[in-house]
Amino acid sequence: MDGMEPGRVHPIVQVGQPVLAKVCQPITAFDENLAQLVADMFASMYAAEGVGLAANQIGVDAAVFVYDCPDEDEVRRKGVVCNPVLEPLAADRRQLDEDQEGCLSVKGQYSALARPDFAVATGQDEHGSPVRIEGTGLLARCLQHETDHLHGMLYIDRLTAKARKKVLAAWSEEYGGAAAL
Repeated sequence: MDGMEPGRVHPIVQVGQPVLAKVCQPITAFDENLAQLVADMFASMYAAEGVGLAANQIGVDAAVFVYDCPDEDEVRRKGVVCNPVLEPLAADRRQLDEDQEGCLSVKGQYSALARPDFAVATGQDEHGSPVRIEGTGLLARCLQHETDHLHGMLYIDRLTAKARKKVLAAWSEEYGGAAAL
């Protein structure tokens, strides 16, 4: 992709914006526009000090996410997944890990959330080639979290009503926004 601009940092869309609550459009063109979007997503994710970012978090209705985070063995994993699908886990692989989870689109807020400690995401890379990523630890959580984003779901949508309300109230107080409770 010679001549492509370096990634531009975009503002992170915050909770309450409609783009975060809808299923994103599938990626069908694996071209320079997608390459630029991916570069912009990595730049935006790093600027916000995140470990994963979905396209709708920068206001783009496209089923793609980027990640750069460690697995449970502290091995750093970095990549792109277009049109992600999480593979169902066999019952013996469904060990839940309850840990604090946060989101760049619910800035500064965290809550305990149980998710499987292992995840497999399939899809395509930015060139259209098939990818299959197996993740453990933080990477497993990231794969699930970012795939949720592309289906219009935030981590707070998986919390109890009481926990969700507490997170949103704290976010609203800190950032002066009014998110839909």
